[in-house]
Amino acid sequence: EEMYANISQHCWELFVELMGNVSATQLCEWSVISRPYSLLQSCLEDWADRLRYGYPNALAEQYIFRSHHHYFHNCTPPHQVLDPPEDVLLAMIIAPICLIPFLVTLVIWRSKDGKAQP
Repeated sequence: EEMYANISQHCWELFVELMGNVSATQLCEWSVISRPYSLLQSCLEDWADRLRYGYPNALAEQYIFRSHHHYFHNCTPPHQVLDPPEDVLLAMIIAPICLIPFLVTLVIWRSKDGKAQP
């Protein structure tokens, strides 16, 4: 475990070095940060596998959380999707359910009333 802790620290230091090349305005751009972030994750995972430590593990998760807390805490989705208010959501659920019996009745009524089409 101590060896994995030392290697994990090394993975973190490489990540910090790579992130040093990223400007503050680019911290939330996935195309810029995906490489350092993926390298951190793969470094932690590869070494865990080599040392038969298991992945994911608590130590690796600490470094991943640390990266989010230190670098990406201000990143939010550009168009955050919010749930509609409960009354609107309820109406959106109930309206189609109420229409089903009406449509079934209409189809049955029209099929009994009409004559067979050739």
